[in-house]
Amino acid sequence: MRGGAANPVRLRYTKLGKVRWISHRDVARALERAFRVVQLPLAFSEGFSPRPKVSFGLALSTGHESDAEYVDLVLAEDIDLDALPARLSAALPDGIDVVGAVALAERAPALQEAVTCVEWRVDVAHTDLTDVDPARLRVDIDAALALPALAATRRRKGRDVIEDVRPVIRRITVCDGLPVSELPTSGFPVVEMEMSTQPRGAKPGDVLAAIGDFTDVRARRTYQWIERDGARQEPLDADTRPRMPEACVS
Repeated sequence: MRGGAANPVRLRYTKLGKVRWISHRDVARALERAFRVVQLPLAFSEGFSPRPKVSFGLALSTGHESDAEYVDLVLAEDIDLDALPARLSAALPDGIDVVGAVALAERAPALQEAVTCVEWRVDVAHTDLTDVDPARLRVDIDAALALPALAATRRRKGRDVIEDVRPVIRRITVCDGLPVSELPTSGFPVVEMEMSTQPRGAKPGDVLAAIGDFTDVRARRTYQWIERDGARQEPLDADTRPRMPEACVS
């Protein structure tokens, strides 16, 4: 163990089921509480009001699920990262589970700057929640993607603004098979969406509303990607450092 050394770590966690209705801030509070429960040796900032060195990735909108959320933190000492996911998951609400932990390189780019692309699986309905014909949905998607611009009305700082979301969209595919949700939503087709996050992103519902009279019944973020020099990496594979052989359970 290296006492007092800075040890950056990246965690991957899920947000599934009923817990999707809690906010990003409440998820952050739940994780910070879990860090205290398992007595994680967090490093703290200096100054009059020291804060734990914890940095969350892209915010997930309330109501959305995810297989791939991330948080970076700095530990004051080495611990057993293989055992850490199970320890933290036991201290978290049902539906939030830590599924991976890696040692991070020092001065690694922040998640919000590094992630450039996300993927979604989305159950789609009409805005009045009636069923959508998949064939018609394909036609509307193809027509929208052929346009040079796609206007979406979005709420920013208490007012509606119109933004072009076409540059955000990389791919939208109507899928065959069952919806991704555990609860029955038969009749709603599923689309896979791949969208950029830089220089800005968009919510699945904003994109669907811009395409036509559609809304997301249930949206699940399945992947986040860091892209550099033509290569794509999942955040647990990017900016990592070798494990310390002397690491032990805290």
